[in-house]
Amino acid sequence: MNTLSYKTKSANKQTVDQQWYVVDAENMIVGRLATKVAMVLRGKHKPSYTPHVDCGDHVIIINADKVRFTGNKMEDKYYLRYSGYPGGQRKTTASEAMAKKPRFVIENAVRGMLPKNTLGRQMFRKLHVYEGTEHPHKAQKAKPFNF
Repeated sequence: MNTLSYKTKSANKQTVDQQWYVVDAENMIVGRLATKVAMVLRGKHKPSYTPHVDCGDHVIIINADKVRFTGNKMEDKYYLRYSGYPGGQRKTTASEAMAKKPRFVIENAVRGMLPKNTLGRQMFRKLHVYEGTEHPHKAQKAKPFNF
C-alpha cells in the first residue's frame, strides 16, 4: 500500500489562512453564540485544525447589546470579582452588566470556552465585540458567518 497518499498535514504559523467573519448577535442566546464563536476562534471549523497552532479566524460581533439569556438568568446569574482585600468580593448581576458594559457579557462567555494558556489568550485577541451595528474593520471585508 502506498503510505505517501494519506500523510497528515499539520498546520503551522506560515500555512494558516485567517479569514474575517462578522456575526450579528441580535436576539441570539449568549451561551449558544459563545460556543460557536469559540469554535471559530480556535479553528475547529477548518479541516486543517491543529491543536497546538492558532489556526482560527477573526470574529467581529455586532449588536452585543441585543443578546439575550434564557430563563431567569438576567436576574439570577451573577459575575464575581475580587479586589484582593478582605471583604473585597463584588457581585454583579447579568442585567446590571448588560446595562453598564454589554461587551463584557459576550467576552466573558467566550473567554471561558477558550484554552487557559498563552495560545488561548492569543486566540481571544482575535475577538472584536461592538455594541452597535458599526465596526472599524471595514477594510478587512469581513464575511457573514452562518451557523
